[in-house]
Amino acid sequence: MKATFVKILTLTGLAGLLAGCVAPDGRPDNTGTGALMGGATGATIGALADRGNPGAGALIGGAAGLIAGGLVGHSVDQQNEARRQYYSAPPPYAAAPPPQPLSIADIKSMSKAGISDDTIISQINNTHTVYHLDANAIIDLNNSGVSQKVISNMINTSSAAASPAPPAPPAGTVVAAPGPDYVWVNGEWAWNGATWVWVSGRWVLGPYPHAIWVSARWEYGPYGWRRVPGYWR
Repeated sequence: MKATFVKILTLTGLAGLLAGCVAPDGRPDNTGTGALMGGATGATIGALADRGNPGAGALIGGAAGLIAGGLVGHSVDQQNEARRQYYSAPPPYAAAPPPQPLSIADIKSMSKAGISDDTIISQINNTHTVYHLDANAIIDLNNSGVSQKVISNMINTSSAAASPAPPAPPAGTVVAAPGPDYVWVNGEWAWNGATWVWVSGRWVLGPYPHAIWVSARWEYGPYGWRRVPGYWR
């Protein structure tokens, strides 16, 4: 009888090891699995330890194993949940995609749609778009309903491009990374149309594991200094 009882407990423990528990959302329930495994293992050990009364030994050992296994499994569940929330949370330092330059067709469409001159000019400045308009392009813009104020601003962007060389990067401090998959993006100088403005470096969550950020740079060409955007590789 005792031997049969021990075999049953042993088989129960093995079943707990093989089966495991699953939460309603499909993730492993380590708390339940730990409790099941701990209870079955504790009952088996208790029955073997108390040969005079294996039933009582199994009951005590099973209760103790149930509690211990549940605590261990719960700790694993908490660690997994913290890890899941960390990797699923939106990155607080994600780099915004660089603004796209406005084409002449964009300017025409915005003017045709009744967008105010100040809004169009603000968009030109924010995107750091540079235009090199010849006489035909200016006439075409005028015939398309673009105001003289916007056209004048577009003409002035070419002179803004011929700005002085960007200054040397200031000395800065790199703070600790907020997570293991974050990549440091160096600061850079930005031309706002009148002067150079320093944009500080920041930690950015890479788009994929082991991604490398190639920093933006400024190059001098026939029309002055031009920014080459950074990219991931």
